[in-house]
Order: sequence, then C-alpha cells, then structure tokens
Amino acid sequence: MGTREFLLLGLSHDPELQPVLFVLFLSMYLVTVLGNLLIILAVSSDPHLHTTIYFFLCNLSFTDISFISTMVPKMLMNIQKQSKTISYAGCLTQVCFVLYFAGIEHFLLAAMAYDHYAAICHLHRYSVIMNPHLCVLLILLFLSISIVDALLHSLMVLRLSFCTDLEIPHFFCELDQVIKLSYSASLINNILFYLVSGILSSVPLLGIIYTYIKIVSSVPRISSQLTSAGVRHKAFSTCGSHLSVVSLCYGTGFGVCISSAVTDSSTNSAAASVMYTVVPPKLNPFIYSLRSRDMKEALRNLIIKPLFW
Repeated sequence: MGTREFLLLGLSHDPELQPVLFVLFLSMYLVTVLGNLLIILAVSSDPHLHTTIYFFLCNLSFTDISFISTMVPKMLMNIQKQSKTISYAGCLTQVCFVLYFAGIEHFLLAAMAYDHYAAICHLHRYSVIMNPHLCVLLILLFLSISIVDALLHSLMVLRLSFCTDLEIPHFFCELDQVIKLSYSASLINNILFYLVSGILSSVPLLGIIYTYIKIVSSVPRISSQLTSAGVRHKAFSTCGSHLSVVSLCYGTGFGVCISSAVTDSSTNSAAASVMYTVVPPKLNPFIYSLRSRDMKEALRNLIIKPLFW
C-alpha cells in the first residue's frame, strides 16, 4: 500500500469562498453540539424526563454530536490550514466512525418508534415491555451491530490498492467514493456496501413504518383514555417530533441517492451530502425542543433557573 494521503476537495475550489464556508460550518457545528448537549443536560436534570422515551433521545443526541464530530472538525482544520489532505489512516478511521454512528442513529430511531408503540398501544404493560434492562440490552445490540458493520467495511477497504494523489470530491471520506478510487477489483466491496447498507437502513425504516401503522390503527380505541394516561400522552406528544426527525434523516438520505443517480457533478454530490450529514444533527434538537412541552419546560428550568440563583 503506497498511498500516503487523500485529497478532500470539499464544496468549492474558490479561495474567496473558503472563509465563508469556514464560518458557516463552524456555526453549524457549534449549534449542533450546543443544541444536542442541552437536550442531554435537560433530560438528565429533570426527573420527569427520566423515561425510556427520553433515554433514547439522549442517546440520539450523543450520537448526533459524535457523528458530526467525525467530519466537520477535519474540514475546518483543512480550510484553516489551506490544505485538502487527509492521511490514509485518517480517511479509513473517518469511514469507520461515519458508518458506526450512522448505523446507531437508524437503530435508535427504530427503538424510539417501538417505545411510542408500547406506550400508546400497550400502556398497562408498558413498564414491563420497556424495562430498563431491555433498554440497555437494545443499546448494546445497536452498538455491536454498528461496530461489526463499520469494521467489516473498513477491513474490506484494506484489501484495495490505490494510486497516489487521490481526490475525493467531498468534505469527508465517504465509503463509496473511496471504493471508486481503487484500481484493484472492488466488486465485492461494492456489493457488500450496497447490500449491508440497504439492509441496515431498510430494516429500521420498515420497523418504524409498521409501528406507526399499528399506532394509527389504535387511535380510535384509546383516544378516550388520553387525558388520564400521562405516559401515553407524553408518547403522543413526541410522536410528531420523532416522525419529523425520521423524515429528515431518511428523506435527505434518499435525496442524496437520487441526486447521485441523476447527476455526475461532484460539486452537486458533495453539496447533497451536507444535507444528510450536517443538517439533520443540527435540526434534531430544535425539532424535539419546539414540539415537546415537557422538553421546553425542562430546557427553561435548565437555562433560566441558574440565572436567579
């Protein structure tokens, strides 16, 4: 393996746009980290939010922070140093962590959908179904599957051979772009990438769709009980937020796939990648905080109360 480094071409070759991109992505990164960190602190500090619904939300916020931190800081460093390079080891590490955190996010969204389903459709058995032991086991399962997926793809990249001065038309090392740069046989890598990615994306999505079909079909039967069921009411209040996040996550992902299929422009492809890597983690905390009354109250107590001490 003679490759020393890759070149991340980023979103624009125009030197005059680099300061603008730096400020834009730095602000988006800080907003993402701060917003998701506030979600974690609000849930941790408010006993009323110590439920499985918000347990998964905290894990989602932590995953979003980690996911965006694998890409944006390196891009900001390259802009600041006026460099486009990333080492082979750094690129492979970035590929691994992007796959890892993306996989966890999809599974967490499915777990949150199932939690809503249990709280709404099986309220009387909710504490038995969604017990803390099960929640921890689910998190460990998600971590294990995502680790295996990320390591599998990363190890498969190790068998590929590359030339030198390789250019990746993105602001981070995207797996399919890395595979395209190999001059050795990469058919197995491509098959594995699309097969495993398709399964790990579609299975959680199908689970989410199924749970919401069951929820919608149960609404007429349980609507009269909503005022007396606090857990059920809380689940309903976060359903809209959860569906918005799911739509944003999968909608931007499908949009990138369609964009890549209909255009050969590397600039358009890189810009489309921003929509599913940077935008969803940034908007997720706003979606949950604006649509959930409990979350707004927790955030208000977290921010305002210390000011009057």
